[in-house]
Amino acid sequence: MHHENNAFLGIIGGSGLYKIFDDVEELDIDTPFGKPSSKIFLKNGVAFLSRHGIDHSIPPHLVNYRANIYALYKIGVRKLISIGATGGINTLFKSGDIVITSDVLDFTKSRVSTFFEGVFSKDIDEEDTPFYRLLKAKKVVHTDMSNIFCEEMIGIANETLRELNLHFYVKGVYACTEGPRFETKKEIEMLKHLGADMVGMTACPEVFLARETGMHILHISIITNPAAGIEGHKLTSKEVIDMMKQKDEEIKKFLTLFIPKAQKQFVCQCESVLEGADV
Repeated sequence: MHHENNAFLGIIGGSGLYKIFDDVEELDIDTPFGKPSSKIFLKNGVAFLSRHGIDHSIPPHLVNYRANIYALYKIGVRKLISIGATGGINTLFKSGDIVITSDVLDFTKSRVSTFFEGVFSKDIDEEDTPFYRLLKAKKVVHTDMSNIFCEEMIGIANETLRELNLHFYVKGVYACTEGPRFETKKEIEMLKHLGADMVGMTACPEVFLARETGMHILHISIITNPAAGIEGHKLTSKEVIDMMKQKDEEIKKFLTLFIPKAQKQFVCQCESVLEGADV
């Protein structure tokens, strides 16, 4: 099932954000990398996948990120909105703020962060896109990550958040940690020194894998709490889930306005990322 239309949009929701559409078609997709975290819920050319499973049963370090991205790509998703809960490190960022992620620092430890494993690559049948061709040929591929996030998607997000008069920041650096534990105070201090504005557990390798396919990527961070040591109180999962529930309506409004604006041909360089990337 391929929709070679770069307007086909995928949404991956994080903690507390589950089904955003009613009356959806449900797709049960299998991939060479196993099953994705949830069924894919499809409506009007938009596909939604729940990162932690519909019942929030999959911890961040055990999410099958490759299966999730591959399944979305397989059904034709070429534009991806990834939404995730984060702890604020930058003291300007308050709980409830929305941040357009501009870059990432990866501190995960046990996650497979590429589709391309050379001779060890999974066997696939498809070969009608550069991503499939390189994967099928079992190439060693080094993908450029200097501009992970799509300028066109960021521009539309800026415009949409302004229209809705939501409190947001136009950029922020996301540090991704392994989890599922929260970070220590010293880890947060280190991340702050390295330029991180916020910390979460799910952006990596999700955005790297999406980049390897040539998708247009937008990552939206929701600040759910101050990170360890920033304000000195105990961190709980409850405050993260509660804040995501509170932001649920805002996220739905954002997506409702964003989706039609994103259904146009983009003129950025995202889709050509694999040119010259293989050895």
